[in-house]
Amino acid sequence: MKKLVISCLLSTCSLWISAAELTQEEVVKHYAVIVSVSYQDSLASAKNLQSTVDVFLAQPSAESLKAAQVAWLEAREWYGQTEAFRFYAGPIDDEAGLEGFINAWPLDEVYIDYVKGKAKGGMINNPKIAITEQKLRSLNERGGEQNIATGWHAIEFLLWGQDFNKDGPGQRAYTDFTTAPNAARRAQYLKLVTKMVVDDLQKVAQQWQPDAKNYRAKFVLGEKDSIKKIFTGMGTLSRGELAGQRMEVALDTQNQEDEHSCFSDNTHRDIVADAKGIQNAWEGRYVRRSGEVIEGASLKALVAQKNSEVAEATSKQIASSVKLAEAIHAPFDQEIIGKKDAPGRQRVQATVESLKTQSKYLVDAAKELGIKRLNTGV
Repeated sequence: MKKLVISCLLSTCSLWISAAELTQEEVVKHYAVIVSVSYQDSLASAKNLQSTVDVFLAQPSAESLKAAQVAWLEAREWYGQTEAFRFYAGPIDDEAGLEGFINAWPLDEVYIDYVKGKAKGGMINNPKIAITEQKLRSLNERGGEQNIATGWHAIEFLLWGQDFNKDGPGQRAYTDFTTAPNAARRAQYLKLVTKMVVDDLQKVAQQWQPDAKNYRAKFVLGEKDSIKKIFTGMGTLSRGELAGQRMEVALDTQNQEDEHSCFSDNTHRDIVADAKGIQNAWEGRYVRRSGEVIEGASLKALVAQKNSEVAEATSKQIASSVKLAEAIHAPFDQEIIGKKDAPGRQRVQATVESLKTQSKYLVDAAKELGIKRLNTGV
């Protein structure tokens, strides 16, 4: 940030611009801008998905199903970048628990629909279960955390079906929504859960809108407490969630069921989007869905005022994590198979190690700002 300085010597005055110290308040306010536009983009892409799903259900065909799949993949790119805004009881994962309705996983497919060997499995094939929003919310994660009824991965399963294809995603036929048993209920379910994701994202986005009595209004006044929340979101996603739950578990089990987007084979892109989201939050820079670049007061600059070496090292490590994530091949379920020296496993493991190191750098960066205890979900 800059300030105008006036200097006078006898009767002569001169003006120049001098660098003023960046404040926590400025960083927090700009972070709120980044969060707001990120959720706006995620919501817009979800609405686009909803429109393509509606077209598919109105005119089912292989082509319209493919269009809905493409829209889902595009929407995931924008939602993934918002996950760095989690883990501090904000609007996405506070007591209301919207995150659990939006992005819960892993999903037990037979809880929703038929699977191989169980042609009558799932809620869709049980006419006694009403397909209503109230009912699906009440059944989400009931009886087990894998009993997922709603969200991105419920939509994913309905669009792709189970993945038995070694070299690609699931191959659900569009006729599952036309002539197959309970096709009408399947269509009703897909339409409803897509609408629910849009509605839930709308609620989250509203809490980050400017000039309103909402979560953002309180957050921007939080100064150091809000700075800690920003670090918590980035650090927990880096270590406990992305490196740990989403990658190390899959490496350990080598099980397709432990990958994030196992029906669409989009897990490699989920990892990249999460890594980019962390980078966005750290650098105070975000490239919107429209191509517009939003940038301003950043944590990186705030830390650099205290210790430029720590700030630069953290930036380099975060950039390295993004690059390594982008090097992971699709499909992810094939990358994790084999011995430790298998090329795919090495690519995934390198990303895991980079994310672990990154979380340590974030802890060090937080300490430069007087935040001594930072939970990274380890």
